[in-house]
Amino acid sequence: MPIYNKLVRDKILEIIEADGLKYNARILEPKELLVEVKAKMIEEAKEFHGTDNVQESIEELADILELVHTAINALDVSYDELEAIRELKKAKRGGFEKAIYLIDVEDK
Repeated sequence: MPIYNKLVRDKILEIIEADGLKYNARILEPKELLVEVKAKMIEEAKEFHGTDNVQESIEELADILELVHTAINALDVSYDELEAIRELKKAKRGGFEKAIYLIDVEDK
């Protein structure tokens, strides 16, 4: 019996049941949810890193975006608030559009 001990999407239990399988699961407490979202985000980021084509990349980015939505809900923050913070950080430090890859910085 495989042991997962991880956050899964809402309809996964229905899919497992439809396959005629039994499972053990529980609902996470709010504090636990944020911990598990962070762990799942790392998992999804690694999967994104390992993609070989555009379609796979988009699928993994969609998973990451779903986790972002779950995280901001757990933090009681709106997407608009998150976007405003992103825009402030971009105005102050820039985005990543220029694809700058820093190699090193000389010491003074």
